[in-house]
Amino acid sequence: VHLVQSGGGTVQPGGSLTLSCAASGFAFEDYRVLWYRQRPGEERELVAQISAVGRSTLYSDPVRGRFTVSRDNTKNMVWLQMVNLRPEETAIYLCQATTGLDTAWGQGTQVTVSA
Repeated sequence: VHLVQSGGGTVQPGGSLTLSCAASGFAFEDYRVLWYRQRPGEERELVAQISAVGRSTLYSDPVRGRFTVSRDNTKNMVWLQMVNLRPEETAIYLCQATTGLDTAWGQGTQVTVSA
């Protein structure tokens, strides 16, 4: 069970980034996927999630309308598109795939929003 993230980096306020999470080694289509972020010294925050077949998505209030989570089970991929990023959204972003009984985590990717 393996998740590999990519796509982080530095962007100016108001800019956009897309994070990717590639899965291997398990039946990806059975897992819902969640995206979290963690700022230094703070608790991990759930920002978005997508159901196993991709029909249902949920977002936290701070990101709703600006972040979009999507997946392609034929490619074992999940993406988190982020637009209009704010400096306070600087954090490590992590993807998690879970069935409730089995869970895998990505390695995390740094997103920095700075002028």
